[in-house]
Amino acid sequence: MHPRGIEPLFSVPKTETLSVELRVRNYAIIIPQMLTIDEQIEEIEEVLRKTPHHKATNGFIGAMRAKIARLHDREIETATKGSGSGGGGFTVKKQGDATVVLVGPPSCGKSTLINQLTNAESKVAPYEFTTVTVVPGMLKYNEAYIQILDIPGLIEGAKEGKGRGREVLSVAKAADLLLIMTDVKRIGAFANMVRELDGAGIRINEKRPRVLIEKKVSGGLEVFSNFKQSMDKDTIKQIAREYGIKSGTITLQEKITERRLFDAFSVNRVYIPALFVINKVDMEPNYKKMIEGDFVAISAEKKEGIDTLINEIWKALKFVTVYLVKPDTEPDFSDPIVMKSGETLRDVAIKIGSDFADSKKLVKIWGKEAKFPGQEVSFDTSAIEGMQIRFIS
Repeated sequence: MHPRGIEPLFSVPKTETLSVELRVRNYAIIIPQMLTIDEQIEEIEEVLRKTPHHKATNGFIGAMRAKIARLHDREIETATKGSGSGGGGFTVKKQGDATVVLVGPPSCGKSTLINQLTNAESKVAPYEFTTVTVVPGMLKYNEAYIQILDIPGLIEGAKEGKGRGREVLSVAKAADLLLIMTDVKRIGAFANMVRELDGAGIRINEKRPRVLIEKKVSGGLEVFSNFKQSMDKDTIKQIAREYGIKSGTITLQEKITERRLFDAFSVNRVYIPALFVINKVDMEPNYKKMIEGDFVAISAEKKEGIDTLINEIWKALKFVTVYLVKPDTEPDFSDPIVMKSGETLRDVAIKIGSDFADSKKLVKIWGKEAKFPGQEVSFDTSAIEGMQIRFIS
């Protein structure tokens, strides 16, 4: 959940040369050559303002809005391709059991926090943009090794490249969890940061749309759903065609909004859990009365709330600890391995090593999920907290 008042928005586009004709039934507009993305969007929005809203125009309006969404997508794609050109320091190899990225405006205390959480030595100073590269650290907790990355401050316009924003956002996109952080004096920064992340195709605390898309080479489009939808099937088909889907089946397994339908058709969306963290709460004794929403309150400098934050990180990552049992030994808890909720015993074997996984033919388990001690189970069995596992060649 976002703190109250924070809503994801589309990104602000930049420039690109494009010539395109948009035609839906009897409605058509031609976007002239050499327009920026901003100008193309304005052309389409002007047509939409003049288009009457009724059943006959629903498909056209949906397709035009999809075209706008695709223009935003093109901006994201351009930003992603250009993110590697900003210099060194922004390519960090993922290590450990998960990667957590600290996202926040300049001088909100991210460097102090990573120094408290890990063995990192991120420079701390009372002026903005102290962190000019990515600083990694490692947090060990409950047998898990959690990589924490401190990145440069996220500022308004980051998705357009301001403050090396494209590089910053590319690191955030690869995270398993985001800590979206500000200080108690700048709560409004949350809304700006969520807007920048959303504009880069990062969906915060959202599940992937439950839309199944099966493309075919011919036969036209069919739409299926067990839910009553606010959009008619013709509109959904027109939107799908705008995304290049001419034939196939689209199955909607949720009551879909237009925005989430666009997300389902887009290839550059990522869905990342996030915690909202408010730092420097020692500076405002009445902060609880000032702020509504779900957040973790800390004072990184005074080491207040750090243990609570670490526990929240663990829960948000949905870790489970399982225990390996060696051949010819009694099950015990001496050899733990950390997995994520939803992963299988096959994933456990692969994490040990691909050669190890390939060499194992059977797997047995002990614990509360076993019907009896040493039960032989499928490799597709889910890894459960406390499960004891023996792999057999």
